[in-house]
Amino acid sequence: MNDFEKCIKNRRLEKIVFNKDMIEREIKTADYDLSRALKNHEEGDFKWSAIQAYYSMFHSAKGLVLSRGYREKSHRCLLVALEELFVSSGIITVSLVSDFELCMDIRHEADYGLIYSGTRSKTVIDTAREWQQLALKILDDVDA
Repeated sequence: MNDFEKCIKNRRLEKIVFNKDMIEREIKTADYDLSRALKNHEEGDFKWSAIQAYYSMFHSAKGLVLSRGYREKSHRCLLVALEELFVSSGIITVSLVSDFELCMDIRHEADYGLIYSGTRSKTVIDTAREWQQLALKILDDVDA
């Protein structure tokens, strides 16, 4: 059994009916979180900036997974779903998913380890922008 199948078996991923409204809410939330991350970064609040930028990326990725008819119930299984549904078909690169995982770790360290900096915040913001642009492009292709 591969990781994707394990996530489904453990109910960390579930098959759902495609719902465009759910996807649109995720993309709007991603945009909001990124705008707040940028504002907090400019104000020097690097902890919240990194956390908000990660959640922007999370919501962009969640929108993508929803577009394939799955809902995630764990951050790790979201990564697994991205790999199964997008990397294996060449739509998303392995390096972009690796960047997502790095930002997940940065968010975790900021939130729980109180380790954060302007450099780390900027890394997550830049990656979140990339994920947002990618999600919009992929989702535009779904709508076409």
